[in-house]
Amino acid sequence: PARFEPAQLLGGADTLYLAEDASLDPAVPASRVDLLAAAVAAGGYDTILFSNSVLAADVAAGLAARLEAGLNWDLAAVEERDGALVGTRLALGDSVQAEVGWTSGVRLGLFRAGSFDPRAPDPGSPAPNVVDEVVRVGTLAGAVDVVESLPAEDAGPPLEDADVVVSGGMGLGAKEGFALAEALAEALGGVVGATRAAVYAGWYPHSAQVGQTGKTVCPRLYVALGISGAVQHKVGMQSSKTIVAINTDPSAPIFEFSDLAVVGDVHTIVPALVELLRQRRS
Repeated sequence: PARFEPAQLLGGADTLYLAEDASLDPAVPASRVDLLAAAVAAGGYDTILFSNSVLAADVAAGLAARLEAGLNWDLAAVEERDGALVGTRLALGDSVQAEVGWTSGVRLGLFRAGSFDPRAPDPGSPAPNVVDEVVRVGTLAGAVDVVESLPAEDAGPPLEDADVVVSGGMGLGAKEGFALAEALAEALGGVVGATRAAVYAGWYPHSAQVGQTGKTVCPRLYVALGISGAVQHKVGMQSSKTIVAINTDPSAPIFEFSDLAVVGDVHTIVPALVELLRQRRS
């Protein structure tokens, strides 16, 4: 608790559970399932929600099996309706919205990153009660040994948390074209993303991929450089607050859902834009 101010972390939360134990490092799902199952039982909770990630999906699946609970995944919203919890899940390439529910007593949900805006603490509200959780790991978690751990490739600021994302596509022309995206991201105080095609071409690391098979982002500003706007990419960024697209093709699909569409060559427009931003910042 001395490492942070709980009131700055969770707006409106009553209790913050803090678990520190060597069994939780490295990130083995089974130990987290043990911890959460005990916390749910002790607190009598009926709803557990996760922000989606590879680890969270693994933990949620194990916890659902342990608690014999229903699990809905890839959710974008949730509401209480006539006393029942109803989730909204995007399907068929995000072309339709499906409403889903739960029949079990305990309900688990996995949400897309960026589905909700952070909530600031209510003025004058007390800080959450911090509970040091006792970690009791079962035999299954203890039977797992991590023999090697490799750092994430070119790990940088997480795309999912960025306020500004500048993504590049095949319209950048070559691997070297991503220098434009990096310069613009630096001028805007953001991070760089990439389309699947650009990643598969070896132009940028997989950790920066935005889209259906990559990461879902919801920044305040999303700038698309030379990106056509295929549905697989749209899935990962369409919830951005403001979308700016620069493309030479006036009929590019991305212009259909952009807030600002610029028809032109990124190699001409971006350097001028970067210079203007640097002048204004200085």
